[in-house]
Amino acid sequence: MTTYDPDRPLGVALIGYEFMGRAHSQAWRTVTPAFDGPAIARRVLVGRDARKVQDAARRLDWEEYATDWHEVITRDDVDIVDICTPGFLHAEIAIAALDAGKHVLCEKPLANDTAQAEQMVEAARRAEDRGQIAALGFNYRRVPALALARGLVEDGRLGTVYQARADYLQDWLADPDSPMSWRLRAETAGTGALGDIGSHAIDQIQFLTGQRTTAVRGRLATIVPERPGDDGREAVTVDDAAWATLELDGGALASVEASRMATGAKNELSIALYGSKGALRFDLESPNELWFLDATVPVSEQGFSRILVTEPEHPYLQAWWPQGHVIGWEHTFSHQIHDLLSAISGAGPAFRPDFAEGLALQRVLDAVVASDAADGVTVHLDR
Repeated sequence: MTTYDPDRPLGVALIGYEFMGRAHSQAWRTVTPAFDGPAIARRVLVGRDARKVQDAARRLDWEEYATDWHEVITRDDVDIVDICTPGFLHAEIAIAALDAGKHVLCEKPLANDTAQAEQMVEAARRAEDRGQIAALGFNYRRVPALALARGLVEDGRLGTVYQARADYLQDWLADPDSPMSWRLRAETAGTGALGDIGSHAIDQIQFLTGQRTTAVRGRLATIVPERPGDDGREAVTVDDAAWATLELDGGALASVEASRMATGAKNELSIALYGSKGALRFDLESPNELWFLDATVPVSEQGFSRILVTEPEHPYLQAWWPQGHVIGWEHTFSHQIHDLLSAISGAGPAFRPDFAEGLALQRVLDAVVASDAADGVTVHLDR
């Protein structure tokens, strides 16, 4: 079992070195200079292709590389296993790492289906009894502006939240000749835009409102049914775009849209909350800004005010630059690692979200799929 020893660095193994692996590597490099906390050692980067992972380990500043994650998770000098693989590999690696006594950080969504997610939660419960942490990586919870928004909702500044909206729009598949990848195959990705970016939108709705989804209506669309593959045109077996309406246990209603076909949208996560005392708006393409409306003042004075979220008093900003000096997308991963290390050392609260929250969100994703299969009927989730 991994036991925290402040006199020895926490050894980290990262599995996966592509897009998410690069983002997590950046976070492991920058977290210690930015925040006080446990010392870490970037022990080993793991990937299937020996040549590619060797090159990646050099570029991303890992001590060594390996091609067999089964061997790596048994090493005594590895305390944390960070999983940045495609979703279909999450369950096997996470369960094995937890059973080997390691803390685990797993990228979202937790798994490709509910059955796998349930197995992961069972492993996490066994590990929790041994003092291990099973953390789920939803980095947008660590955007300072969104963490501030959560605080405003918790403080009652919006009153009763009636309505919420989250749209996550991209256009990297708008060209019908964009090639096939693992993200476009159901056997490796589970779902398409729904699980990839729609999961972020749904998580933000639940995170910001503090409410959980009780019923779902959803629609999915595969707008481009075939794309260029290694052997000619290959069938796309996941969705290109997804829409859902959510009923929440606090009475709020929410709408969600996710698309990788939204021409002109590069990485547009836009969020709005409307309540009895106020409203909030956020757009990830302007990540240091939060817009707040105070509906308790006279209507003649009402209007959205721009909050530039760069003050030391704002969440996470004390670690970075003087006020007004903006930070970016990559910092959210540093904040995520900081919170994980704080939880491991006992200096901070329990890490959220955990695997149990990931399972709950997976059930929402599955409900969207089930609703679409039944022509958009309402699917109720167990409380």
